[in-house]
Amino acid sequence: MTIGTRTAGQAVAGDYEALRAAIAQRHAALPGRLQQVAEFVLDHPTDVALATVAEVAERTGVQPSAIVRFARALGFNGFTEMQQVFRSRLVAGVAPSYKARLARMKRDEKSILGRRPLAVLGRFVADGHSALDSLAQSVTERDLDAAVALLAPARDIYLLGLGGSYPVAAHLAYVLRKLGRRVVLLDGIGGGIGEQSHAATAEDALVAISFRSYYPDTVRLFPELVARGVPAIAITDSLLSPIATGARLVFELQDMPEAAMRTLAAPLCLVQALAIGLDLAAD
Repeated sequence: MTIGTRTAGQAVAGDYEALRAAIAQRHAALPGRLQQVAEFVLDHPTDVALATVAEVAERTGVQPSAIVRFARALGFNGFTEMQQVFRSRLVAGVAPSYKARLARMKRDEKSILGRRPLAVLGRFVADGHSALDSLAQSVTERDLDAAVALLAPARDIYLLGLGGSYPVAAHLAYVLRKLGRRVVLLDGIGGGIGEQSHAATAEDALVAISFRSYYPDTVRLFPELVARGVPAIAITDSLLSPIATGARLVFELQDMPEAAMRTLAAPLCLVQALAIGLDLAAD
């Protein structure tokens, strides 16, 4: 697909996923202001669907003319035509923005959260439900089958998840080892993450997990392993994530909140499904 012409706009006019892929593909080549717009529209699709061009511009920190230029760069006549693609996502029944729900809950509970731990628990439970609902809607059978097919022939499965993502990688390592798979957990203990990963080749596979703010060692090591030909699966929160580029397959858990508010319910559920799916495929 060639982006930046009227033909490209027509090609993605009714296809939200194709438009998102086109935006991610073009992001690095866009001028700075338009990169800001690209990042906003990928992170806040519900806001783009419902807001005016002036409101999107204010939220993005650019002039309204930049929003229009961005839409035209993708082959649309203007913002309104591009907005129809985002509205089609809502009509199709995609859940509202996780961040929007989180913001609402923060407003509703701001006055009591400091005094009532039970209210904090209730919010995390609600966030977990929302994240799992979003996961069920966004992950397809084709994606899961492709992930299993990538992992199945691997000699060793390398797992890269540091900082706040470490519990997800550690849980996946535990389950895979219980199922008899050879696993290398890249935990960086003792500063030895380079030594831990030095034997990885194209005969292995990599599962990388990282969410904003992306852990520096994950961002550094991921492209090194991909450059060696190690086939990679990324579990992250955006197509613009530093671990999305080069991955054979990206599981995008959209609207993951900041680390302090993250329940990890969705990524833990996803990696367990991958592990059990891999074991079932081997039977």
